Amino acid sequence: MLRSATSALLRTSTEISSFCPVSTVRLVRQSLRYPPRNRPFSTSVCLCKKKKQRLWLQLAEGRTMDGNIEEILAPLRLAVKEQGELVRQMKQDGAPDVDVTKAVAELKARKRTLEAKELSLQPKDDIVDRTKMEDTLKRRFFYDQAFAIYGGVSGLYDFGPVGCALKNNILQAWRQHFIQEEQILEIDCTMLTPEPVLKTSGHVDKFADYMVKDVKNGECFRADHLLKAHLQKLMSDKKCTAERKAEMEEVITQMDNYTQQELTDLFVKYNVKSPTTGNDLSPPISFNLMFQTSIGPGGNMPGYLRPETAQGIFLNFKRLLEFNQGKLPFAAAQIGNSFRNEISPRSGLIRVREFTMAEIEHFVDPTEKVHPKFSNVADLDIMLYSSKAQTSGQSAQIWKLGDAVEQGVINNSVLGYFIGRIYLYLTKVGVAKDKLRFRQHMDNEMAHYACDCWDAETKTSYGWIEIVGCADRSCYDLKCHARATKVPLVAEKPLKEPKVVNVVQFEANKGAIGKAYKKDAKIAMEYLSVCDECFITEQEQLLNEAGEFTIETEGKSFKLTKDMVSVKRFQKTLHVEEVVPNVIEPSFGIGRIMYTIFEHTFQVREGDEQRTFFSFPATVAPYKCSVLPLSQNQEFMPFVRELSEAMTKNGVSHKVDDSSGSIGRRYARTDEIGVAFGITIDFDTVNKTPHTATLRDRDSMRQIRAEVSELPVIIRDLANGSLSWAEVESKYPIFEGQETSKKDTVEE
Repeated sequence: MLRSATSALLRTSTEISSFCPVSTVRLVRQSLRYPPRNRPFSTSVCLCKKKKQRLWLQLAEGRTMDGNIEEILAPLRLAVKEQGELVRQMKQDGAPDVDVTKAVAELKARKRTLEAKELSLQPKDDIVDRTKMEDTLKRRFFYDQAFAIYGGVSGLYDFGPVGCALKNNILQAWRQHFIQEEQILEIDCTMLTPEPVLKTSGHVDKFADYMVKDVKNGECFRADHLLKAHLQKLMSDKKCTAERKAEMEEVITQMDNYTQQELTDLFVKYNVKSPTTGNDLSPPISFNLMFQTSIGPGGNMPGYLRPETAQGIFLNFKRLLEFNQGKLPFAAAQIGNSFRNEISPRSGLIRVREFTMAEIEHFVDPTEKVHPKFSNVADLDIMLYSSKAQTSGQSAQIWKLGDAVEQGVINNSVLGYFIGRIYLYLTKVGVAKDKLRFRQHMDNEMAHYACDCWDAETKTSYGWIEIVGCADRSCYDLKCHARATKVPLVAEKPLKEPKVVNVVQFEANKGAIGKAYKKDAKIAMEYLSVCDECFITEQEQLLNEAGEFTIETEGKSFKLTKDMVSVKRFQKTLHVEEVVPNVIEPSFGIGRIMYTIFEHTFQVREGDEQRTFFSFPATVAPYKCSVLPLSQNQEFMPFVRELSEAMTKNGVSHKVDDSSGSIGRRYARTDEIGVAFGITIDFDTVNKTPHTATLRDRDSMRQIRAEVSELPVIIRDLANGSLSWAEVESKYPIFEGQETSKKDTVEE
């Protein structure tokens, strides 16, 4: 393999612009100090940068992924693998955090390079014509920029009739698939959130990006994105030296790790100006991404528009547990809008300021993470991109879900069950199976409290984008809110036999605390009485090392010393055990799912480049059926009314098009907005008994003929998935042409 990689590297080094965006001096000290094991040969160096013409000629001649393309990718895979081994070794050896952080950033950069190269080598017919698709979406008013007649506001969109119907159908399918089938408890919480709630969750302090402003007109830019774009522009200049390019590549590699001051220095060093005006920019400042407001007329209660829907579920945990008769496991869900004040919203529905989320919080006993229905999804074949594969330079692989859980690739069967259910839902609503993968977060990506996290990612013209997150969040959120509110957010389960447990709690010296904090002493002591063992142990360490620790509650800060508080340990016998549930959280970005469906279902009719259509599954199609009278003659109208009323009674959304255009043009018009089926009332419908009409399938354009009274039920069954088009064709005659015309009379 190594010899093959070396050969490919030598053949293509003058043809490929760049295999790895790293400088020649990157991480030299770490690499020497932590050499990867079994490393007789290294390809993780920058290669010569010349034109790609010969490479693309080779690809055009039909080289396959198993042949030349895989040889091209081999050095990139090796570079990622080497860096992954280096990171693991540094962590094992306890290397300084700053060195590990730089090594991880380098690993991410190599991963991005490998993935970008893989995408660039895909066949071009696999990529959607985004311009043509977006033209269709805008022209048929699926959605458009909000406040357009006032010039529009970036990151805000209005959905038109077709987009609104599609979105509602996607959400209805979600409710059916998750809430109804899994018997999940749905709630609807307010979008306005008081500041203390989001202070506890960490959003107030950590939910931020760095921003710079045009000093003259106030236009804002996200600092890291602007700096990266500026450096890439400088690097594209033919006069830029190799040393200068290597230096800037190193800056881009470390972009996620810079502090505010380091970013400020880089903006000065590279003389970054406003890309739109050329004006000077302010130094980078931290910008919280939440929309701030005040609740009530006095302005005394600061609040925010919620950045996610999950917090409302956590705060209502106690009521939900009571509703579920105190039993675990159970799940709660919420669908609603969330808000993030993005500095530079872009890419249409992918990065916006107001968006719809659908989130599930599945509460489970941490000692019983086994899902009783996992066998229902265990045999699914799903593309998984594990953390190990990512750090080894491998591609995503098809796994049986049961094998992935059994071999420990996925942490537990509850998480595995939801991954399977997410897969089934996404493919049901129109996401292409071959463009869907689940990518596992690497250790450095996960929050410290998370056990395992997977993102459902889809391949689009923007590359791979995350559309669903599925995380095992342990018990972090409930513990944080319990500590802040002094309300125990726990479940109880009876023990088969009494057991003796070790108890750790704070023992407060009321006199000392009362003397120091007077009337506020009660607040501090109430806080100490509800702290969990993990928090107590952490503070005990501070107490032993520094002689004091600080707590914050109800907007007040208390410094506690050894004479004010101590830690007490004892044993007690329990008959009922308190459990802080772990949480499995699938979180769906509905706008991103919609955009993926647009790309994955957008098609052009073979032989007619001007005829575009969306092949939405009938389940989510904006309208299930169109009703098209062949003539505007009044004799046709009773059949139109009969069909429309019958379909309404059967819950089938439909659209009547009785305009004067040709039937072919009207078919094209309904296909363009993704109407799944079309009923044509023709002269045979009027002139012959029993009265029949044609039913057309959008994707195949094939038609059958059936009695008018049967058609609404057929379409209803097609739309809900209980009947397939193949079954319809096997039961009813294929339509080949009318037998009568407008000159014929009705048969006796």
